[in-house]
Amino acid sequence: MIYHPFQERELSTLGFGAMRLPLLPDKSIDRDAVFRMVDYAIAHGINYFDTAFPYHDGLSEVVLGEALARHPREKWMLADKYPGHQHQRRFDPAGTFSRQLEKCGVDYFDFYLFHNICENSLDDYMNPRWGMLDYFVRMREEGRIRHLGFSCHATADNLEKILDGPYGEVAEFVQIQLNYLDWTLQDARRKMELLNGRGLPVIVMEPLRGGKLSHPGEAAETRLQALRPGASASSWALRWLQDIPGVTVVLSGMSNLEQMADNVATFDRPDPLGESERGILGEIAESMKDSVPCTACRYCCAGCPAELDIPGLIAEYNDLKMQFSFTPMMRLEQLPEEKRPHACLQCHACTQVCPQGISIPDILADLAALYDQYPKWSEICEQRNRLAEQK
Repeated sequence: MIYHPFQERELSTLGFGAMRLPLLPDKSIDRDAVFRMVDYAIAHGINYFDTAFPYHDGLSEVVLGEALARHPREKWMLADKYPGHQHQRRFDPAGTFSRQLEKCGVDYFDFYLFHNICENSLDDYMNPRWGMLDYFVRMREEGRIRHLGFSCHATADNLEKILDGPYGEVAEFVQIQLNYLDWTLQDARRKMELLNGRGLPVIVMEPLRGGKLSHPGEAAETRLQALRPGASASSWALRWLQDIPGVTVVLSGMSNLEQMADNVATFDRPDPLGESERGILGEIAESMKDSVPCTACRYCCAGCPAELDIPGLIAEYNDLKMQFSFTPMMRLEQLPEEKRPHACLQCHACTQVCPQGISIPDILADLAALYDQYPKWSEICEQRNRLAEQK
Protein backbone atom coordinates (compact mmCIF):
# COMPACT_ATOMS: atom_id res chain seq x y z
CA MET A 1 0.00 0.00 0.00
CA ILE A 2 1.19 3.49 -0.85
CA TYR A 3 1.13 5.93 2.09
CA HIS A 4 1.24 9.70 2.34
CA PRO A 5 2.31 11.73 5.36
CA PHE A 6 -0.28 13.84 7.13
CA GLN A 7 1.21 15.80 10.01
CA GLU A 8 2.40 13.11 12.43
CA ARG A 9 0.50 10.32 10.66
CA GLU A 10 0.85 8.07 7.63
CA LEU A 11 -2.39 7.69 5.68
CA SER A 12 -3.10 4.93 3.19
CA THR A 13 -3.56 6.47 -0.24
CA LEU A 14 -6.61 4.27 -0.76
CA GLY A 15 -9.42 4.95 1.70
CA PHE A 16 -12.65 3.02 2.20
CA GLY A 17 -15.71 5.24 1.69
CA ALA A 18 -18.86 3.86 3.33
CA MET A 19 -21.52 5.56 1.19
CA ARG A 20 -22.08 2.59 -1.14
CA LEU A 21 -21.85 -0.43 1.14
CA PRO A 22 -22.97 -3.88 -0.11
CA LEU A 23 -26.71 -4.50 0.19
CA LEU A 24 -28.97 -7.49 0.74
CA PRO A 25 -31.98 -8.12 -1.55
CA ASP A 26 -34.20 -6.13 0.85
CA LYS A 27 -31.82 -3.12 0.40
CA SER A 28 -30.50 -3.32 3.96
CA ILE A 29 -26.72 -3.28 4.51
CA ASP A 30 -25.06 -6.66 4.14
CA ARG A 31 -23.32 -6.57 7.53
CA ASP A 32 -21.32 -9.76 6.97
CA ALA A 33 -20.02 -8.52 3.62
CA VAL A 34 -18.97 -5.20 5.20
CA PHE A 35 -17.10 -7.09 7.93
CA ARG A 36 -15.23 -9.13 5.31
CA MET A 37 -14.36 -5.99 3.35
CA VAL A 38 -13.08 -4.17 6.43
CA ASP A 39 -11.02 -7.22 7.41
CA TYR A 40 -9.52 -7.34 3.91
CA ALA A 41 -8.90 -3.59 3.88
CA ILE A 42 -6.99 -3.57 7.17
CA ALA A 43 -5.06 -6.72 6.24
CA HIS A 44 -3.90 -4.98 3.05
CA GLY A 45 -2.88 -1.70 4.65
CA ILE A 46 -5.94 0.55 4.36
CA ASN A 47 -6.17 2.67 7.50
CA TYR A 48 -8.55 5.50 6.47
CA PHE A 49 -12.30 4.85 6.70
CA ASP A 50 -14.94 7.45 5.89
CA THR A 51 -18.63 7.65 6.77
CA ALA A 52 -21.24 10.39 7.31
CA PHE A 53 -24.47 11.06 9.18
CA PRO A 54 -26.84 10.52 6.21
CA TYR A 55 -25.14 7.55 4.53
CA HIS A 56 -27.45 4.54 4.25
CA ASP A 57 -30.15 6.45 6.13
CA GLY A 58 -27.99 6.72 9.22
CA LEU A 59 -26.83 3.10 9.40
CA SER A 60 -23.45 3.42 7.68
CA GLU A 61 -21.95 4.83 10.88
CA VAL A 62 -23.31 1.93 12.92
CA VAL A 63 -22.22 -0.93 10.66
CA LEU A 64 -18.81 0.55 9.85
CA GLY A 65 -18.20 1.21 13.54
CA GLU A 66 -19.07 -2.38 14.42
CA ALA A 67 -16.77 -3.73 11.71
CA LEU A 68 -13.85 -1.55 12.80
CA ALA A 69 -14.31 -2.31 16.50
CA ARG A 70 -13.15 -5.86 15.83
CA HIS A 71 -9.65 -4.51 15.10
CA PRO A 72 -7.15 -2.68 17.33
CA ARG A 73 -7.85 1.07 17.41
CA GLU A 74 -4.33 1.92 16.26
CA LYS A 75 -4.94 0.00 13.01
CA TRP A 76 -7.56 2.39 11.65
CA MET A 77 -8.60 6.03 11.47
CA LEU A 78 -12.22 7.07 11.16
CA ALA A 79 -13.62 10.14 9.43
CA ASP A 80 -17.18 11.35 9.98
CA LYS A 81 -19.05 14.50 9.00
CA TYR A 82 -21.48 17.04 10.43
CA PRO A 83 -24.56 17.42 8.16
CA GLY A 84 -24.77 21.19 8.17
CA HIS A 85 -25.54 21.13 4.44
CA GLN A 86 -28.85 19.33 4.80
CA HIS A 87 -31.30 22.20 5.19
CA GLN A 88 -32.33 21.11 8.65
CA ARG A 89 -35.03 23.10 10.38
CA ARG A 90 -32.77 23.13 13.42
CA PHE A 91 -29.10 22.41 13.98
CA ASP A 92 -27.76 20.62 17.02
CA PRO A 93 -23.97 20.25 16.74
CA ALA A 94 -23.47 18.89 20.27
CA GLY A 95 -26.35 16.42 20.13
CA THR A 96 -25.52 15.19 16.63
CA PHE A 97 -21.82 14.83 17.41
CA SER A 98 -22.43 12.88 20.63
CA ARG A 99 -24.80 10.60 18.80
CA GLN A 100 -22.29 10.00 16.01
CA LEU A 101 -19.61 9.01 18.51
CA GLU A 102 -22.06 6.60 20.11
CA LYS A 103 -23.20 5.11 16.79
CA CYS A 104 -19.63 4.58 15.65
CA GLY A 105 -18.59 3.21 19.06
CA VAL A 106 -15.62 5.57 19.46
CA ASP A 107 -14.45 8.20 21.93
CA TYR A 108 -13.03 10.45 19.24
CA PHE A 109 -12.90 10.88 15.47
CA ASP A 110 -9.52 10.94 13.81
CA PHE A 111 -10.89 13.18 11.06
CA TYR A 112 -14.08 15.21 11.15
CA LEU A 113 -15.55 17.30 8.35
CA PHE A 114 -18.13 20.00 7.89
CA HIS A 115 -20.14 18.15 5.25
CA ASN A 116 -20.41 19.85 1.87
CA ILE A 117 -19.86 23.54 2.45
CA CYS A 118 -21.15 24.94 -0.83
CA GLU A 119 -23.30 27.63 -2.39
CA ASN A 120 -26.56 26.54 -0.78
CA SER A 121 -25.20 25.62 2.66
CA LEU A 122 -22.67 28.33 3.46
CA ASP A 123 -25.26 30.68 4.99
CA ASP A 124 -26.32 27.97 7.42
CA TYR A 125 -22.73 27.11 8.28
CA MET A 126 -21.96 30.79 8.86
CA ASN A 127 -25.07 31.50 10.97
CA PRO A 128 -23.77 32.31 14.48
CA ARG A 129 -27.08 31.10 15.93
CA TRP A 130 -25.99 27.49 15.43
CA GLY A 131 -22.40 27.88 16.62
CA MET A 132 -21.18 25.07 14.39
CA LEU A 133 -17.68 26.34 13.75
CA ASP A 134 -16.95 27.27 17.35
CA TYR A 135 -18.30 23.99 18.70
CA PHE A 136 -16.22 21.72 16.49
CA VAL A 137 -13.07 23.78 16.97
CA ARG A 138 -13.62 23.27 20.69
CA MET A 139 -14.06 19.52 20.17
CA ARG A 140 -10.69 19.51 18.42
CA GLU A 141 -9.13 21.36 21.32
CA GLU A 142 -10.58 18.78 23.73
CA GLY A 143 -9.23 15.88 21.66
CA ARG A 144 -12.59 14.45 20.60
CA ILE A 145 -11.61 15.42 17.04
CA ARG A 146 -8.00 14.94 16.05
CA HIS A 147 -8.15 16.73 12.68
CA LEU A 148 -10.82 19.10 11.35
CA GLY A 149 -11.64 19.87 7.72
CA PHE A 150 -14.51 20.22 5.28
CA SER A 151 -15.87 18.63 2.13
CA CYS A 152 -16.97 20.79 -0.75
CA HIS A 153 -18.84 20.51 -4.05
CA ALA A 154 -18.76 24.28 -4.69
CA THR A 155 -17.45 25.92 -7.84
CA ALA A 156 -13.81 26.94 -7.85
CA ASP A 157 -14.76 30.59 -7.33
CA ASN A 158 -16.85 29.78 -4.29
CA LEU A 159 -14.26 27.36 -2.92
CA GLU A 160 -11.83 30.27 -2.99
CA LYS A 161 -14.31 32.39 -1.01
CA ILE A 162 -14.75 29.60 1.54
CA LEU A 163 -10.99 29.23 1.90
CA ASP A 164 -10.67 32.98 2.45
CA GLY A 165 -13.22 32.80 5.29
CA PRO A 166 -13.27 31.33 8.80
CA TYR A 167 -13.68 27.73 7.64
CA GLY A 168 -10.56 28.03 5.53
CA GLU A 169 -8.70 29.32 8.58
CA VAL A 170 -9.47 26.26 10.74
CA ALA A 171 -9.36 23.53 8.09
CA GLU A 172 -6.43 21.12 8.16
CA PHE A 173 -7.56 19.32 4.98
CA VAL A 174 -10.28 19.56 2.32
CA GLN A 175 -12.26 16.86 0.53
CA ILE A 176 -13.26 17.51 -3.09
CA GLN A 177 -14.57 15.61 -6.10
CA LEU A 178 -11.59 14.83 -8.32
CA ASN A 179 -11.21 12.56 -11.34
CA TYR A 180 -9.96 12.80 -14.91
CA LEU A 181 -13.40 13.81 -16.19
CA ASP A 182 -14.06 16.57 -13.65
CA TRP A 183 -10.52 17.89 -14.07
CA THR A 184 -12.06 20.08 -16.78
CA LEU A 185 -15.83 19.49 -16.48
CA GLN A 186 -16.02 20.83 -12.93
CA ASP A 187 -12.77 22.81 -13.05
CA ALA A 188 -11.11 20.51 -10.49
CA ARG A 189 -7.72 21.60 -11.84
CA ARG A 190 -8.25 25.10 -10.46
CA LYS A 191 -9.58 23.73 -7.17
CA MET A 192 -6.38 21.76 -6.75
CA GLU A 193 -4.32 24.85 -7.53
CA LEU A 194 -6.21 26.76 -4.82
CA LEU A 195 -5.73 24.02 -2.23
CA ASN A 196 -2.10 23.40 -3.09
CA GLY A 197 -1.48 27.13 -2.88
CA ARG A 198 -2.67 27.04 0.72
CA GLY A 199 -0.80 23.86 1.57
CA LEU A 200 -4.00 21.95 2.35
CA PRO A 201 -3.89 18.17 1.86
CA VAL A 202 -6.69 16.83 -0.34
CA ILE A 203 -8.97 13.89 0.34
CA VAL A 204 -10.46 12.78 -2.98
CA MET A 205 -14.11 11.78 -3.28
CA GLU A 206 -15.78 10.35 -6.39
CA PRO A 207 -12.54 9.26 -8.09
CA LEU A 208 -14.68 7.05 -10.35
CA ARG A 209 -17.58 9.53 -10.55
CA GLY A 210 -20.14 7.20 -9.06
CA GLY A 211 -18.91 4.29 -11.17
CA LYS A 212 -19.10 6.05 -14.53
CA LEU A 213 -15.34 5.88 -15.00
CA SER A 214 -15.42 2.17 -14.23
CA HIS A 215 -17.48 1.79 -17.42
CA PRO A 216 -16.53 4.71 -19.68
CA GLY A 217 -18.01 3.10 -22.79
CA GLU A 218 -17.11 0.27 -25.12
CA ALA A 219 -14.79 2.28 -27.36
CA ALA A 220 -12.85 3.70 -24.41
CA GLU A 221 -12.57 0.33 -22.67
CA THR A 222 -11.35 -1.35 -25.86
CA ARG A 223 -8.70 1.33 -26.23
CA LEU A 224 -7.53 0.94 -22.63
CA GLN A 225 -7.48 -2.85 -22.84
CA ALA A 226 -5.21 -2.67 -25.87
CA LEU A 227 -2.74 -0.63 -23.85
CA ARG A 228 -2.93 -2.70 -20.64
CA PRO A 229 -4.62 -6.05 -21.20
CA GLY A 230 -6.50 -7.20 -18.12
CA ALA A 231 -6.36 -3.85 -16.33
CA SER A 232 -9.74 -2.49 -15.25
CA ALA A 233 -11.01 0.91 -16.33
CA SER A 234 -11.19 1.74 -12.62
CA SER A 235 -7.47 1.16 -12.23
CA TRP A 236 -6.78 3.68 -15.00
CA ALA A 237 -8.84 6.34 -13.22
CA LEU A 238 -7.15 5.65 -9.89
CA ARG A 239 -3.66 5.62 -11.39
CA TRP A 240 -4.45 9.04 -12.91
CA LEU A 241 -4.64 10.37 -9.34
CA GLN A 242 -1.37 8.93 -8.13
CA ASP A 243 0.87 11.82 -9.13
CA ILE A 244 -1.53 14.75 -8.69
CA PRO A 245 0.25 17.04 -6.20
CA GLY A 246 -1.61 17.41 -2.92
CA VAL A 247 -3.66 14.21 -3.15
CA THR A 248 -3.31 12.44 0.19
CA VAL A 249 -6.19 9.92 0.31
CA VAL A 250 -8.37 8.61 -2.52
CA LEU A 251 -11.74 7.50 -1.16
CA SER A 252 -13.48 4.75 -3.09
CA GLY A 253 -17.06 3.76 -2.28
CA MET A 254 -16.42 0.07 -2.82
CA SER A 255 -19.50 -2.16 -2.82
CA ASN A 256 -17.97 -5.62 -2.91
CA LEU A 257 -14.76 -7.48 -2.18
CA GLU A 258 -13.85 -7.77 -5.87
CA GLN A 259 -13.82 -3.99 -6.28
CA MET A 260 -11.72 -3.64 -3.14
CA ALA A 261 -9.19 -6.24 -4.27
CA ASP A 262 -8.80 -4.50 -7.64
CA ASN A 263 -8.35 -1.09 -6.01
CA VAL A 264 -5.91 -2.42 -3.42
CA ALA A 265 -3.82 -3.91 -6.22
CA THR A 266 -3.79 -0.53 -7.99
CA PHE A 267 -2.33 1.15 -4.89
CA ASP A 268 0.02 -1.68 -3.98
CA ARG A 269 2.92 0.33 -5.40
CA PRO A 270 3.39 3.64 -7.21
CA ASP A 271 2.37 3.28 -10.85
CA PRO A 272 1.37 6.73 -12.14
CA LEU A 273 0.37 7.29 -15.72
CA GLY A 274 2.90 8.32 -18.32
CA GLU A 275 2.41 11.50 -20.31
CA SER A 276 0.94 9.68 -23.30
CA GLU A 277 -1.44 7.71 -21.05
CA ARG A 278 -2.66 10.89 -19.38
CA GLY A 279 -3.30 12.31 -22.83
CA ILE A 280 -5.40 9.29 -23.74
CA LEU A 281 -7.55 9.67 -20.64
CA GLY A 282 -7.94 13.34 -21.49
CA GLU A 283 -9.21 12.36 -24.94
CA ILE A 284 -11.61 9.83 -23.41
CA ALA A 285 -12.92 12.49 -21.02
CA GLU A 286 -13.61 14.87 -23.89
CA SER A 287 -15.40 12.14 -25.85
CA MET A 288 -17.66 11.44 -22.88
CA LYS A 289 -18.86 15.00 -22.51
CA ASP A 290 -20.81 15.61 -25.72
CA SER A 291 -21.08 19.12 -24.38
CA VAL A 292 -22.38 22.45 -25.63
CA PRO A 293 -19.24 24.27 -26.86
CA CYS A 294 -19.62 27.36 -24.70
CA THR A 295 -16.34 29.27 -24.27
CA ALA A 296 -17.72 31.54 -21.50
CA CYS A 297 -16.99 34.68 -23.51
CA ARG A 298 -20.12 36.16 -21.86
CA TYR A 299 -21.20 38.11 -24.95
CA CYS A 300 -24.64 36.63 -24.31
CA CYS A 301 -24.89 38.08 -20.81
CA ALA A 302 -24.59 41.73 -21.77
CA GLY A 303 -27.91 41.86 -23.61
CA CYS A 304 -29.91 39.31 -21.59
CA PRO A 305 -33.04 41.07 -20.31
CA ALA A 306 -33.35 38.48 -17.49
CA GLU A 307 -29.68 39.05 -16.56
CA LEU A 308 -29.00 35.30 -16.43
CA ASP A 309 -25.54 33.82 -15.92
CA ILE A 310 -25.81 31.94 -19.21
CA PRO A 311 -22.30 30.38 -19.25
CA GLY A 312 -22.84 29.18 -15.68
CA LEU A 313 -26.16 27.61 -16.60
CA ILE A 314 -24.66 25.93 -19.66
CA ALA A 315 -21.90 24.48 -17.47
CA GLU A 316 -24.54 22.85 -15.25
CA TYR A 317 -26.37 21.66 -18.37
CA ASN A 318 -23.25 19.95 -19.72
CA ASP A 319 -22.78 18.21 -16.37
CA LEU A 320 -26.38 17.01 -16.10
CA LYS A 321 -26.62 15.88 -19.71
CA MET A 322 -23.62 13.62 -19.31
CA GLN A 323 -24.77 12.01 -16.05
CA PHE A 324 -27.22 12.91 -13.30
CA SER A 325 -25.37 14.36 -10.32
CA PHE A 326 -26.51 16.25 -7.26
CA THR A 327 -23.66 18.73 -7.66
CA PRO A 328 -25.19 20.71 -10.57
CA MET A 329 -28.65 20.25 -9.03
CA MET A 330 -27.46 21.82 -5.78
CA ARG A 331 -26.01 24.77 -7.66
CA LEU A 332 -29.21 25.32 -9.62
CA GLU A 333 -31.37 24.99 -6.53
CA GLN A 334 -29.46 27.67 -4.65
CA LEU A 335 -30.15 30.21 -7.41
CA PRO A 336 -33.07 32.62 -6.94
CA GLU A 337 -36.09 31.68 -9.04
CA GLU A 338 -35.44 34.62 -11.36
CA LYS A 339 -31.92 33.35 -12.14
CA ARG A 340 -32.80 29.75 -12.94
CA PRO A 341 -33.13 28.52 -16.54
CA HIS A 342 -36.93 28.79 -16.29
CA ALA A 343 -36.52 32.58 -16.30
CA CYS A 344 -35.29 32.63 -19.90
CA LEU A 345 -37.63 34.85 -21.96
CA GLN A 346 -36.83 33.05 -25.23
CA CYS A 347 -36.03 36.38 -26.87
CA HIS A 348 -32.99 34.95 -28.71
CA ALA A 349 -30.91 38.09 -28.15
CA CYS A 350 -28.17 35.78 -26.85
CA THR A 351 -28.20 33.57 -29.93
CA GLN A 352 -27.63 36.57 -32.19
CA VAL A 353 -24.33 37.45 -30.48
CA CYS A 354 -23.00 33.97 -29.65
CA PRO A 355 -19.71 33.41 -31.56
CA GLN A 356 -20.31 29.64 -31.39
CA GLY A 357 -23.81 29.88 -32.86
CA ILE A 358 -25.38 28.10 -29.87
CA SER A 359 -29.17 28.14 -29.71
CA ILE A 360 -29.06 29.21 -26.07
CA PRO A 361 -32.85 29.46 -25.43
CA ASP A 362 -33.25 25.84 -26.53
CA ILE A 363 -30.45 24.76 -24.21
CA LEU A 364 -31.97 26.63 -21.27
CA ALA A 365 -35.40 25.16 -21.98
CA ASP A 366 -33.84 21.69 -21.96
CA LEU A 367 -32.02 22.49 -18.71
CA ALA A 368 -35.27 23.69 -17.12
CA ALA A 369 -36.91 20.40 -18.09
CA LEU A 370 -34.02 18.42 -16.58
CA TYR A 371 -34.24 20.44 -13.39
CA ASP A 372 -37.95 19.73 -13.08
CA GLN A 373 -37.40 16.04 -13.85
CA TYR A 374 -34.69 15.25 -11.30
CA PRO A 375 -35.06 15.05 -7.50
CA LYS A 376 -34.16 18.15 -5.54
CA TRP A 377 -31.29 18.17 -3.08
CA SER A 378 -33.32 19.85 -0.33
CA GLU A 379 -36.02 17.18 -0.60
CA ILE A 380 -33.46 14.38 -0.45
CA CYS A 381 -31.80 15.99 2.57
CA GLU A 382 -35.04 16.31 4.48
CA GLN A 383 -35.91 12.69 3.74
CA ARG A 384 -32.45 11.53 4.82
CA ASN A 385 -32.66 13.58 8.01
CA ARG A 386 -35.97 11.99 8.96
CA LEU A 387 -34.66 8.48 8.31
CA ALA A 388 -31.32 9.10 10.03
CA GLU A 389 -33.02 10.51 13.13
CA GLN A 390 -35.08 7.31 13.36
CA LYS A 391 -32.01 5.01 13.22
